[in-house]
Amino acid sequence: MAQNALDAAHAFAALPDPREMNPLQMAYLGDTLHDLYVRTRLASSHMSVGAMHRQAIRMVSASAQARMLEQIEPELTEAEADIARRGRNAQAKHAAPKHADPADYAHATGLEALWGYLYVTGQNERLRTLMGEALSRTEELWHRQSSR
Repeated sequence: MAQNALDAAHAFAALPDPREMNPLQMAYLGDTLHDLYVRTRLASSHMSVGAMHRQAIRMVSASAQARMLEQIEPELTEAEADIARRGRNAQAKHAAPKHADPADYAHATGLEALWGYLYVTGQNERLRTLMGEALSRTEELWHRQSSR
C-alpha cells in the first residue's frame, strides 16, 4: 500500500488504544485497511474500472482472505498469531454471509483483526509487508490453480 495512504489515515483521527479493543473492533478496522490496500494496488494497474472492481471483489472475499492468512501464518510473530487466532475465534453477533463458508469467514476475520492490530499499534511497515506477501502469494496460488 502506498505509504501515504496509511499516513493520511493516521492524520484523520487519533488511534484507539489497542488494549481497549476487542478482536472484532480490530477486524472492523482491518476490513477497511484490506479494501484500501487492494484498491490502491489495483489502481496502479492498467485495468478498466470495471475490471478493477471485479478483481477487488474477488480479493476481498472471505475465501480469498482465508487463503491469505494461510499463506502468511508461518511468518507471524507469536503476538500476531495470537491476534489472528483471537479474531478467528471471536463470536460476532451476526452469522457469516450466505455466500461465505463459515470457516472461511472466521479465518477472514482473523486476518482483518491482524491488519487492525498492526495499524492501531503503529506497525505500518509490518502491515505493508504482510499485506503485500499475503496478496502476492494468494495471486500466485490462483494462477497455479487456473493453469491446471
